[in-house]
Amino acid sequence: METTAAGVVLASGAGTRVGAALNKVYLPVAGRRVVAWSLAAFAAVAGLGVLVLVIRPEDEALAGEVLAAHPGKIEVVTGGATRQASELNALRHLAPRIEAGTVDAVLIHDAARPLVTPALIADVLAQTREHGGAVPGLAADDVVSMAADGSVAARLPGAIRVQTPQGFRAQPLLAAYEQAAAEGFLGTDTASCMERFSGLPVRWVPGGVENMKITYPHDLAVAERLLAR
Repeated sequence: METTAAGVVLASGAGTRVGAALNKVYLPVAGRRVVAWSLAAFAAVAGLGVLVLVIRPEDEALAGEVLAAHPGKIEVVTGGATRQASELNALRHLAPRIEAGTVDAVLIHDAARPLVTPALIADVLAQTREHGGAVPGLAADDVVSMAADGSVAARLPGAIRVQTPQGFRAQPLLAAYEQAAAEGFLGTDTASCMERFSGLPVRWVPGGVENMKITYPHDLAVAERLLAR
């Protein structure tokens, strides 16, 4: 029985702050749609044998256009009302393989981060398999804590700005998300849900400065220049 990891690319948000009528992950950037860059990076990682794209029903035609570049290689799942619900839908889609042990790790990534590299994905996967969980991030030397009266108290040593993909061993990840659903818990990202419902150690992987998330219109212009290089 061959064991592999799964990559889940989340493209089921609207991304309204970018100011476009179109879902931002289907906007063109450097000759491809935004989400196509992430899918290509994941497809280039040897240890990832399963790739899942989570979409909104109204984006099915756009997704089909992107998937044409990877015929038969990417599985499509419809997302939910929240990020966490979308992740749970993807995990339930993978559940038979997770329970059978053929999928041992899952990496979850925001489609709005098109500059992720195969090297970073591979690093997160390696740390996930070794330790149980891994998240990429950048050291946040400019983060400070606030006192009760609203004044700046002190710098927070060791703070990081978390990126994606975030990776976890598959069986504990599925169990944590099912427990979160049963209890009505809604976390801010994958790692926050795992902190609440799993004892897995999570390792920090140095992220990439260029692994930015497209949120506002100027982010598209920056990504265009970086990807065009």
